[in-house]
Amino acid sequence: MKKPGTTGPKPPAIECRGLRKSFDGVEVLKGVDLELRHGETLVILGHSGGGKSVLIKHMNGLLRPDEGSLLFEGNDICGLSERRLVPLRLKVAMLFQGGALFDSLSVEENVAFALKQHRLCPPSEHGDRVAELLELVGLEGTQSKMPSELSGGMRKRAALARSLAINPQVMLYDEPTTGLDPVTGAQINRLIRSLQSKFGLSSVVVTHDLASATFVADRMAFLYDGVIRCVGSVDEMIASGDPVVNEFLTLGNVKRA
Repeated sequence: MKKPGTTGPKPPAIECRGLRKSFDGVEVLKGVDLELRHGETLVILGHSGGGKSVLIKHMNGLLRPDEGSLLFEGNDICGLSERRLVPLRLKVAMLFQGGALFDSLSVEENVAFALKQHRLCPPSEHGDRVAELLELVGLEGTQSKMPSELSGGMRKRAALARSLAINPQVMLYDEPTTGLDPVTGAQINRLIRSLQSKFGLSSVVVTHDLASATFVADRMAFLYDGVIRCVGSVDEMIASGDPVVNEFLTLGNVKRA
């Protein structure tokens, strides 16, 4: 029995319980159970087209499950209206696979978008805040550039700066290194780790890039045939003895630390 005035264990940052999702009669998620712990980077691995991006888009309410629940800090968000999801989306930011910058806006206007939309700081402070965010992701001095003038890696970092403008508690990364050369991909991976260390972010990274996964992950979850087949550190995944997981890791040349 708890003593008066004490609280129980802190709930996970995000928890999936029995998530099911179908599209056009095809079941993609078949009962996903998974939790994101506070302050960790959790990597979701799996084969291409296996539902990884579908799963992550449930975590900030972009998709709603057909069955099951999605809890943010212990509160189920599945029944919330779009209006009531706004406070959640100010805590759970997402870096989309292609960056999803507004092509008609400059880098400064893209990064300042959330500041203006949600009135996160006075207009007089927007310039300084944008400059601070761009420096954080290594893009200082690019305010006047248009997205079309940026390389793929720069677009990803500009989009990340825009996501960080809301001071999120959780970052969702959908294939953050896809389409990037190895050097640029490594820069993005180091940035993910740096942001976790600097701000204590809880992060979910969807990827099929095993080199990225092993660098950024505190834990990994393997999504296969619509369910989470295995969860753990790299060593725990290898030691699981699961033939499907081991084949996936072996083909990616993943070894024990």
